[in-house]
Amino acid sequence: MSRVSCTSRREILSFGAAAAFLLPATGIALADGSRARMAAKNGASVPKGAARTEKTSQTAAVLRDVWVGHIFWVRVVSVALVNKQEAAAIVGEHQAVENAKSIAATIKPLYGSAAADNFFKLLAGHYGAVKAYLLATIAEDASAQSKAIQSLTSNAGEIASFLSKANPNLPKDAVYGLLLAHGSHHVQQIQQLKEGKYEAEAQTWEEMKAHVYQIADATADALAKQFAKKFA
Repeated sequence: MSRVSCTSRREILSFGAAAAFLLPATGIALADGSRARMAAKNGASVPKGAARTEKTSQTAAVLRDVWVGHIFWVRVVSVALVNKQEAAAIVGEHQAVENAKSIAATIKPLYGSAAADNFFKLLAGHYGAVKAYLLATIAEDASAQSKAIQSLTSNAGEIASFLSKANPNLPKDAVYGLLLAHGSHHVQQIQQLKEGKYEAEAQTWEEMKAHVYQIADATADALAKQFAKKFA
């Protein structure tokens, strides 16, 4: 087994363990793979007894769409670079950046242009850290992999701080835990693509999709709670 493979597995385990440690205390339940897929299939992860307004459901649907776009285009870039398909990687990266702008734009009507711009910078940092890990994995550079994961972890904290300050219904620890888990999915997917473990990566994709649905739903519910009159 190569040095990079050993390092990557340790990084994945430690990154995932951090996410798992934080999540039980967050107040936002992260389902295991099967429960998450069931929630996604049923269309919502609203706590039992709660009901969304039509506007909240529409917001959740929009957020799900842009977050799935994020993981889709990052995967396109990952597959292209692993397979040395430069043209495809260029197009995928352009779309990934445009998608980040779309995610950031979702907060503009409620928080303003400056907040949306700051959010985009943070999302760009997230993508940059994921790409850095991807390139390090392709190059089999264990040191660069570790540095990229440090950047990914730091960026998760920055995004969590930003969102929790904007909306008290998004506790920092909760958001941080969700983003650590999200980052861990990226790391795992990249490693699986690099190693040609496509069946395992297909399972990771399903878990990633279910997880970003939870991020979208939690965000929509938090916005509806903060801006109750707008979502009535």
